[in-house]
Amino acid sequence: MTETAPSTRGGLAGDFWGGLASMLVALPSAIAFGVLVYSAIGPEYAGAGALAGILGAAALGIVAPLVGRNGGFITAPCAPAAAVLAALAVELAEHGDMSAERLLSLLALTALLSALFQLVFGMLRAGRLIKFIPYQVVTGYLSGVALIIAVGQLPKLLGLPKDVSLTQGLLAPEAWNWTGIGVGLVTIVVMVGASRITQKVPGAILGLAAGIAAYFAASLVNPGLLQLSHNPLVIGPIETSGSFADAVTERVMSLLQIRPDDIGMVLVSALTLAVLLSIDTLKTGVVLDAMMRSRHNSNRELLAQGSANFAAFMVGGMPGAGTMGATLVNFTSGGRSYWSGVAEGVLVILAYMLLGRLIAWVPIGALAGILLVVAFRMFDRGMFRLLLHRATRVDFLVMATVVAVAQIGLIAASAVGIGLTILLFIRDQIRGTVLLAKQDLRTAHSKRRRLEDERDVLNVGGAQAAVVQLQGNLFFGTTDQLFSQLEPDLARLRYLLLDLRRVQSMDYTAAHLFEQMRQRLQERGGELLFSGMPSSLPTTPDFERYLEDLGMVSTSGGIRVFDTRDSAIEWMEDRVLEAAGVTPQEDARALDLAEIDLLSELDAASLAELRKVAREFSVPAGGRICSHGDEGNEMYLLRRGRVHVLLPLEGNKRHHLATFCQGDFFGELAFLDRERRSADIEAATPSELYVLSRENFDAMVKASPPLGGRLFEQLALAISYRLRTADTELRTLEER
Repeated sequence: MTETAPSTRGGLAGDFWGGLASMLVALPSAIAFGVLVYSAIGPEYAGAGALAGILGAAALGIVAPLVGRNGGFITAPCAPAAAVLAALAVELAEHGDMSAERLLSLLALTALLSALFQLVFGMLRAGRLIKFIPYQVVTGYLSGVALIIAVGQLPKLLGLPKDVSLTQGLLAPEAWNWTGIGVGLVTIVVMVGASRITQKVPGAILGLAAGIAAYFAASLVNPGLLQLSHNPLVIGPIETSGSFADAVTERVMSLLQIRPDDIGMVLVSALTLAVLLSIDTLKTGVVLDAMMRSRHNSNRELLAQGSANFAAFMVGGMPGAGTMGATLVNFTSGGRSYWSGVAEGVLVILAYMLLGRLIAWVPIGALAGILLVVAFRMFDRGMFRLLLHRATRVDFLVMATVVAVAQIGLIAASAVGIGLTILLFIRDQIRGTVLLAKQDLRTAHSKRRRLEDERDVLNVGGAQAAVVQLQGNLFFGTTDQLFSQLEPDLARLRYLLLDLRRVQSMDYTAAHLFEQMRQRLQERGGELLFSGMPSSLPTTPDFERYLEDLGMVSTSGGIRVFDTRDSAIEWMEDRVLEAAGVTPQEDARALDLAEIDLLSELDAASLAELRKVAREFSVPAGGRICSHGDEGNEMYLLRRGRVHVLLPLEGNKRHHLATFCQGDFFGELAFLDRERRSADIEAATPSELYVLSRENFDAMVKASPPLGGRLFEQLALAISYRLRTADTELRTLEER
């Protein structure tokens, strides 16, 4: 099936229809959310709440896309904003001495601080950080918000008086208003079943229209329902005082009256609101990116959301976020650019100007029905499946805990969510070990090629030293497990090398653990070594400086630090060899052909024949013996000195493959297959060599075939050992 790219749709027409469709989704919800918040102050404020929802939808819809320029986003009042502000309104209303005007001003201050927090998030580039809040915490919080909304709307659906609690009302059916219940149920049924009838008209619009129709149908039986003023079943008159400029001026003047204790009362709620709105927006952005095959700028979007919420505050509207439902409707209706969001905001204003008087007749029961459907869809019912599996029960407990605490208070739930985020991080770190790999010197080798007698010693004494590669974060949550894993080794090893190349962080607990390890090893005359500490990269902490400040690393003592893992392994190999009485340092004199390890099994006559065809060659330190790509079939026998084998990489870089020392040989591959050289070979110190060309060797073999057989046998054994060593190292790297 051929897939059509999203960019083929859109244009001005697509943006207009997308804006219109998203307005039809966002406007009813915005009105419902506004009524939800303001009704917490008193039923008489329902009209003011509806107006706040409308103004918020307009301001958010216009400002957010103009600042963010992220195509397809629709920003509108949302459920998290309504839940946080409604809960705060209820909490503040419990202060009996607080006037409604002061309560409204504190709600506005909360929205303002939330907008400022979002602007700070954007400037600090915290977009990615907010995305890292665990899904268990986010879904638990949103499910808790859904329960709060549902519990708050059930009394409105039942038409209970304000002074009657939900528990009391459920036990007293005589207090129910059956007209409101009927309107709400009709709204719910039509809204839920709308998708089965048509996809062109949003379910919220059809549900609201059905609820209004049911209300007026009921008025045929009860004409008293047609009374607008003091009618608890409808929103009531939406009154505005003064012009738009007067409203903005009033907001600016209110800023001058803010007191420090006002900020203290709402600060936590404002921060909670800012984080929730940011998460809601960024979650919507991730879904939209997948549909549009693009990637939105999360930090710029946070700046846009902060600016839009500030604009909503200035006009007296509800705060909001990038909402999933309206955004998806916008996309499926053809909206692709940010102009679709602007169109949504403008169309909200036009709808209010044309239908403002009709909004007063919207039944409270219909809005309650819409919010109950929103809450039902918002609640993560899939969390209960997590109870069926042992591995996911902890995740369920996290979600359930946040949901339960949210019923006590959203601020407490946010604190619990942050705490659980930390615990989840620690749990995940502990689940995965920081010990990536562990080898002793019988399987881990330096790049310095050892001769046979040295290899024999290392194959026996290599168990005295180990290389441990660490990864991840070394902190109080992982160090105890690491110590338990290494404790048996600390009881038998003399040398322990910790490779820290893949370590991302280290705390004081980890440093204290290293000190304990060092002391345990010193008791047997051993040492703890470090290699690969990321001390020079600008994006990583300076571990070496940190350990120096703690007195654990210094030039006069303490833990020995090596720049590379290879140099540390070579140092441990030398100590093991010295303990066995083998001195690995090069002899000052140049070796004779008979002393070359590869030729040690040849008799005097064979060596005499080889001397006729092998020529001597010397090279200063830093001199090039051969280069990658060179033609040549010579094999080199190292009489004195050391040479490095270097593999050229892109960007004029080279990788150190091996180091050959006195008595060893190299260049055998070109000697055997006569192909071009595969690496650069340079002298690390002044070096002297025997050079054996393939032409001279073949000429010698014609005269003495048995000598060729013996030399090839020795060469095959040496190459076999090198291959087995490489195989062991590769197998170790692949172990899981």
